[in-house]
Amino acid sequence: MNGRTAIVKERAVEAELVARVEALGGVCEKVMVVGKRGFFDRLIVLPVRGGPPRIIFAEIKRPRFSRIAPHQQKYYDTFRALGVVDVYFVKNSADIDRLLAAP
Repeated sequence: MNGRTAIVKERAVEAELVARVEALGGVCEKVMVVGKRGFFDRLIVLPVRGGPPRIIFAEIKRPRFSRIAPHQQKYYDTFRALGVVDVYFVKNSADIDRLLAAP
């Protein structure tokens, strides 16, 4: 590759997340809130054996050279303050591992 490293795009991270969630029997829906910027990219619902499903909000970012915009951080902070524990910024496979492994 001419000595250059490949740039992993956000859509590749997102595709991996969707595939892995679906492999667990969950759904990973694209979310758009009309008239609002910065809302999470994906709403994930995972089945939990013997309990209610896990609801997860995920903002997808490319692995390198990405930044969290202030309006995205505001949503994250607001949801966490409301007690939503499953709110994630996802940049790579390790972040997906962490999201899926959380209780």
